[in-house]
Amino acid sequence: MKHLAVLMLLVLCPGVRAAVRTEVIEYLQGGTVLEGFVAYDDAVKGPRPAVLVVHQWKGQGEYERKRAVMLAELGYVALAVDIYGKGVRPTSPQDAGPLAGKYKSDRPLLRARVIAGLEQLRKLPQVNLGKVAAIGYCFGGSTVLELARSGADVAGVVSFHGALGTSAPEDAKNIRCKVLALHGADDPFVPAAEVSGFEKEMRDAKVDWQLVSYGGAVHSFTIPTEDGSFSPGSKYNAQADRRSWEAMKQFFTEIFH
Repeated sequence: MKHLAVLMLLVLCPGVRAAVRTEVIEYLQGGTVLEGFVAYDDAVKGPRPAVLVVHQWKGQGEYERKRAVMLAELGYVALAVDIYGKGVRPTSPQDAGPLAGKYKSDRPLLRARVIAGLEQLRKLPQVNLGKVAAIGYCFGGSTVLELARSGADVAGVVSFHGALGTSAPEDAKNIRCKVLALHGADDPFVPAAEVSGFEKEMRDAKVDWQLVSYGGAVHSFTIPTEDGSFSPGSKYNAQADRRSWEAMKQFFTEIFH
């Protein structure tokens, strides 16, 4: 009877249940209009940790928004940022590749775009300014590593199947946060030399870093829609997806508490 009473209370009084609120916002960087997606649980009172979410090479879309909502359900404020600009969403590898390459070859612009998103996240009233992190997928994974290399004031960054290399490894000396790289051990786009280069970069700069490699996983292993048709060498791996999300959660417990 007790359980039934609780169930009836939830049905009759929906206000007692947690509700994830979402909002699309616009912000600027260098005169370019960018479109962000905010998610938070309005049942959580007061400032709470916040997470920036950076998209893969197709631009911010349904996938990144889903991840933002998942983070909100964990009690965080999440902002899925936009590196490319409002409405710029490539639909083919032929379009996505050059666009992602444009930002990878212009690290100052890439950093400026992600820092603009970070500044927007910090403006949200729900955010505990002392507890902010960033995560990213593929292109976004590379981007959050660049955010760390810029010296940004964040508690930690998490790269999911992102490229690990950089044209300026000496910038690792600027890193002020903890770093977690979640990597597909069989990712054809991140060769062994790039992995070892990342490890050396982190060691030389004495960064607090972790690199987790998932056996049997290739690129984009967290993205359910990836079956190799959009990009050969990219494929979803449910086990690696689950394990990497749990690794992220454990990392957040460490840096936020």
